[in-house]
Amino acid sequence: MRVLGVDWGTKRIGLAVGETEFRVATARPCVAASGSLKKDAQAIFDLARKEEAEAVVVGLPLDEGEGNAAIALIGMKLAGRLSELGMKVYTVDEALSSVEAEDRLKGLGLKAARRMRHRDGEAATVILERFFDGQGATA
Repeated sequence: MRVLGVDWGTKRIGLAVGETEFRVATARPCVAASGSLKKDAQAIFDLARKEEAEAVVVGLPLDEGEGNAAIALIGMKLAGRLSELGMKVYTVDEALSSVEAEDRLKGLGLKAARRMRHRDGEAATVILERFFDGQGATA
């Protein structure tokens, strides 16, 4: 099954596409968050259709960090909107996915500015890898 991974943020939305059969995920260019959950859900839905994804995997910060409860709630609302649009949706704990993405990009020797441009997409890749490892739940 082809899936679209989402690392939602208030400024940028990280995206990745993966294949469950091969357990491989590839980052896509991130998109700017619009400030409207309804618009963001529609944009993600449209991208999922363009990528021929059968499902969307939304990362949720489920750890107890500062502000994460509010972000997790927004992520659940995003998942709900995607579901209302007719998309099958899964959620995955994204705790520290951005840190893991940053470490991977550092390991590639990328400079800070280039890492910043790629971090959100790489975080979405981490989210999909966690989904492939069975850490997902239906929203």
